[in-house]
Amino acid sequence: MNLTLRIWRQPGPDAPGGMTTYQVSGISPDMSFLEMLDTLNEELIQRGDVPVAFDHDCREGICGACGMVINGRAHGPERTTTCQLHMRHFRDGDTIDVEPWRAGAFPVVKDLVVDRSALDRIIGSGGYVTAPTGSAPEAHATPVPKETADLAFEHAECIGCGACVAACPNGSAMLFTAAKVVHLNVLPQGAPERSSRVRAMVDTMDAEGFGGCTNTGECATACPKGIPLTGISVLNREHLRSLRG
Repeated sequence: MNLTLRIWRQPGPDAPGGMTTYQVSGISPDMSFLEMLDTLNEELIQRGDVPVAFDHDCREGICGACGMVINGRAHGPERTTTCQLHMRHFRDGDTIDVEPWRAGAFPVVKDLVVDRSALDRIIGSGGYVTAPTGSAPEAHATPVPKETADLAFEHAECIGCGACVAACPNGSAMLFTAAKVVHLNVLPQGAPERSSRVRAMVDTMDAEGFGGCTNTGECATACPKGIPLTGISVLNREHLRSLRG
């Protein structure tokens, strides 16, 4: 495959950026999108040019580090992480636009790399369960109804990639925050911090500069782990409950 890539290049957080065009050839349809970028970077290094900076770690769809906007869609045309997107989903001769997450709370560090530490601060404000130290309790000591366990596990699948924020026209982190609140608040182990957790995490989300939710649903569409949009409704109910006492 021969491709034309238009990639956002920005040397630093305070430097101006813009789209730069590259030609790549000999791309196998079986390559992942990141492997294709590796091929481009090898060519750039051989020419003495600066390689394109992009985030990645596990390359197995687990860590969520590899976020980028491909042809205007978070993670690209398939509902998966960028590292699991394969070049077979593109055609020979295609022009592909590659940009970083676009959100006020995700400042660009370099090229396609953005600072997503705002999500870590949301988790740090309440995404935990207090428990006495000592040996681990028996796994079945606290009965949990299956539907409750399923709901918790469904939301616990969030990998914090930020695709929901990048896809939202308002740059909202409501789906991410909902996933972190719901998977703890519905379980009996999360009961001690139930009210304080949701207030702290929503307050931190707002303080970090994320936009408000207007229920467009783009977040759930872009989520590679399928976190349901209904989680936002649960978050809103939990927040209202906490404010009422």
